[in-house]
Amino acid sequence: MKKLMLSTALCAFGVTAAQAEEIKIGVILGFTGPIESITPAMADGAELAMKEVSDSGKLLDGSTVVSVRADSTCIDSAAAGAAAERLITSDGVKGIMGADCSGVTGAILSNVALPNGMVMISPSATSPGLTTAEDNGLFFRTAPSDARQGAVMTEVLMDRGYKSVALTYTNNDYGKGLADAFAAEFAAAGGEVTISASHEDGKADYAAEVGALASAGGDILVVAGYVDQGGSGIVRAALDTGAFDTFHFPDGMISAKLEENFGSEIDGSSGQHPGTDSPGVAKFSEMVGDAFDPTSPFTPESYDAAALIMLAMQAAGSSDPSVYKDKVLDVANAPGEQIFPGELAKALEIIAGGGDVDYVGASAVELINGGESAGNYREVEFKDGKLETAKYR
Repeated sequence: MKKLMLSTALCAFGVTAAQAEEIKIGVILGFTGPIESITPAMADGAELAMKEVSDSGKLLDGSTVVSVRADSTCIDSAAAGAAAERLITSDGVKGIMGADCSGVTGAILSNVALPNGMVMISPSATSPGLTTAEDNGLFFRTAPSDARQGAVMTEVLMDRGYKSVALTYTNNDYGKGLADAFAAEFAAAGGEVTISASHEDGKADYAAEVGALASAGGDILVVAGYVDQGGSGIVRAALDTGAFDTFHFPDGMISAKLEENFGSEIDGSSGQHPGTDSPGVAKFSEMVGDAFDPTSPFTPESYDAAALIMLAMQAAGSSDPSVYKDKVLDVANAPGEQIFPGELAKALEIIAGGGDVDYVGASAVELINGGESAGNYREVEFKDGKLETAKYR
């Protein structure tokens, strides 16, 4: 009777107790297109965090979380926008883990997320232009800006003794932003970019592009492209013509597909992608086991992006993105108890009890500039046809 009277009284004052719900989170990645070989592991990483939270029963009074996948294509902004619109209007998602490539991410943000007040946390959109994009506090990313990658790439090449490079980049927001950031950093460090030339994806023959790069010269060819598209086409043409036999690869080129495509043909080549040797990434790898590749680019960042959405919901006491968007930075940064992969239930308990958490996660999360990653990188090199870790920066 007392419980009934209390419930009636609360309703009379417009207060209702929180109830468990099925919360849908969109996972929008390029399941087709130029990075399709790395997106399955990214989705798996995000969905691992969702399962961890659902199994705990500790989110918002026992709510469960369901993933709804959508294809960004990575390159078709219209298709990506339509897919994101369906996630929101038809599927009823309460947050978006994604998108992946910078151009489609920017398009979704401006055309879909902003008008609908939807939170987006991208694990891999790295264009510097997204730092200043209008977002109304709705957009975050767990991968660092390419302004940071340009500086790290310069350090890697300089440390390896390269003073002169030819540069080609995929002709979109990601490629242009990274190429400009790198060229500026490399020149400031005393290096020479002999040529900075774009290439289009989807061509059958890149002989002309490689010819221009070879004519300009350079000790090494930097390929800021996509491994499942023109980037690999450029490398194949360079190898076949003898124009270059050593390459440097930014994040869009790093995956097991590179080993499959070229093997020992590119021994001595190098690259980098967001990554860390923090305790969190080791715990993440242990959790994943052999279910999928936990070292695949942007996979730890995907786990972290999904985790931040759910922890922010808990901190806000609501799955409404207009409410929990203001809690993302709070759960991502100090002060608070540090939280690593496999500890999401613990984090939910702490938050429910009124405590603070500092989510470190699998990628050593620290959000700066209103919502982007401070950034750590894994430097890689090719030996005996295999991609190996050289160091972390």
